[in-house]
Amino acid sequence: MSELLNRRLALLGERANLSLLEQCLHGIERECLRVTDEGRLAQTPHPEELGSALTNEQITTDYSESLLEFITPALPDPADTLASLDSIHRFAYSKLGNEYLWSPSMPCPLPAEEDIPIAYYGTSNIGQLKYVYRKGLALRYGKTMQCIAGIHYNFSLPEKLWPLLKQAEGFVGTDRDFQSSSYIALIRNFRRYSWLLMYLFGSSPALDAGFLRGRSHQLEQLDPDTLYLPYATSLRMSDLGYQSNAQAGLTPCYNDLNSYTDSLRKAVATPYAPYVEVGTHQDGEWVQLNTNILQIENEYYSNIRPKRVTYTGERPIQALMARGIQYVEVRCLDINPFLPMGIDLTESRFLDAFLLYCALNDSPLLTNTSCSNATSNFLSVVKEGRRPGLQLQRNGQPVDLKEWAGQLLEQIAPLAALLDQCHGGDAHSKALDAQMAKVQNPSLTPSAQVLAAMAEHKESFAQFSLRQSRAHAEFFRSEPLTAEQQARFEELARSSLAQQAELEQNEVGDFDVFVGAYQASILAISNQRTDRSHALRGNAARDALR
Repeated sequence: MSELLNRRLALLGERANLSLLEQCLHGIERECLRVTDEGRLAQTPHPEELGSALTNEQITTDYSESLLEFITPALPDPADTLASLDSIHRFAYSKLGNEYLWSPSMPCPLPAEEDIPIAYYGTSNIGQLKYVYRKGLALRYGKTMQCIAGIHYNFSLPEKLWPLLKQAEGFVGTDRDFQSSSYIALIRNFRRYSWLLMYLFGSSPALDAGFLRGRSHQLEQLDPDTLYLPYATSLRMSDLGYQSNAQAGLTPCYNDLNSYTDSLRKAVATPYAPYVEVGTHQDGEWVQLNTNILQIENEYYSNIRPKRVTYTGERPIQALMARGIQYVEVRCLDINPFLPMGIDLTESRFLDAFLLYCALNDSPLLTNTSCSNATSNFLSVVKEGRRPGLQLQRNGQPVDLKEWAGQLLEQIAPLAALLDQCHGGDAHSKALDAQMAKVQNPSLTPSAQVLAAMAEHKESFAQFSLRQSRAHAEFFRSEPLTAEQQARFEELARSSLAQQAELEQNEVGDFDVFVGAYQASILAISNQRTDRSHALRGNAARDALR
C-alpha cells in the first residue's frame, strides 16, 4: 500500500474525522426499455401518467421514447438511494398497464431502425433542442446502439474532506483546485482499475442476434436467435457498442481539469467533414444541432465523467470551469438482469470502497502507454474476462487477471474497513468478500450466471430476459406503494406536466436563434463566469440535454 494512502487512511480514521465519510453522496440513474407482453419494443408514447419527460426530475426518457430513465436524489446512505429507486420502479409499474421494464442492458428484439421512436419533449425551445440532439445521435451512430441501457452511479466525497487533506499535504492552491485535481486523480485510477468492475459486475455476455443488423462481427452463435462470447462479461461495453470515427481521435486528457474541459470544448467547436457534408438541415428540418465532432459535451462516450450540478441554461463544461468538479458519474455498469432494480446494496457498498480507493491512492499521470494499456485491459475483460489464465498488462508486464484482481481487492479491504468503522457493522467488508469469491470462482459472476440460466432453461437471450422482466414486474406489483407515497409521485407527475405547459405557453424567441445562442455559449466560454447574457431556459440543477 502506498505511503500516501496509508497517511490518508490514518487521518480519516482519527476520531475527529471518522464521521466525514458518512457524508459521501450516492445517486443512481437506471435506464430501461419499455417492452410489450411479447418482449418487443413498446411503440407507445411515454406514459403521460409518469409526468413530463422534460421536467419530471425522477422519471424521464433517455434516447428513445421507449427508453425510461429513473433518477434518484443524491443521498448519504446508499440504502436510502436504493429505497428511492425501488419506489420509482413501483410507481412506474402502477402506470405501465401490460408493459414491462426490460431486465438486462442489451435491448429486446428491435423493430426496423426507422421504427425506433426518438424521445419527444414538447414544443418549447429546450424541448426541441433535446429532440434535435437525439436526431443527430441517430444520424451519427444509428438508433439501434442508442437502445442499450445501463446504470449510472453518481458518487461524491464530502466537501469538508478536501480542505483537511489539502492542509495535511501542503497543496498550494485553492480548495476548489485541490478538490478538482483530486477528482481527476480518482478518474485516472478508475481508468487503470475499472476492468475489475467489468469482471465483477458485467452482465451482458449475450445479445439478440438481430441487434447487429447483419453487420460483420466476431461473436459466436449460441442459438438461432442469440449471439455471445463464451468468456465475455460485458458486450455492452465492448467495441460492439458505441463506435464513432469522429470520436476516435478524441481522448480527453485526465491530467488536470483544464486540459479535460479544453479537449471537449474544442470537439464541440471543431467541424467533422462527414457531418459537414450532411449539414444541419434536410428538407427544411433540423437533423443535427451542428456539424462538429460533438454536438454537445455529453455526446462524448466515456466510462466515467467529472460532473457539477448545472444552473439553468448552463452547459456542463461551463459549470466545471466555473466551480470545479463536484462528483463523478460512473457509466460503465451493466444492469444485472437477476436484480429487480439492476443493482443492489452489496454492489453499491463495494463501489463505494472501490471509488474511495481510487480517490485516496497514488494516481500518477497517465502516459500514452499506460493510457493504451488501460483501454486494452478494459476491452480484454469485457470480451473474455472469464477466460482461464487471461493476461492483462501492468507496468509494461503481463499479469494474470485473477492474481491482479486478488491483489486489488486486498488493497481495497482497508477502505472497506474504514467505511465499516465509520458506519458501524461490517457491510462493506462483506461486500468485498462477495467480490473475492467471484475472483476465486468465475461461475459466481453475473455474466456466467446469465449463460448458465439460459442453458438451464434452454432459452434464447430474449426468452431469458422476458422471463426475468416478468418476475421483476411481479416483484414490484405484488407490493404497491403506500397511498401517501403514490400520491406524492402523482403530484410530482402532475406538476411536471404543468411546468412543461407553462414553458411552452411562455416561450419567446425563434428556435433557430435559440440554437445559435446555445452554440455561441461554447465559443464564449472564457467569459462564462461574468456574462450570462446567453442564459437559456432549462431545468435547473440538471443538464439541459442529459
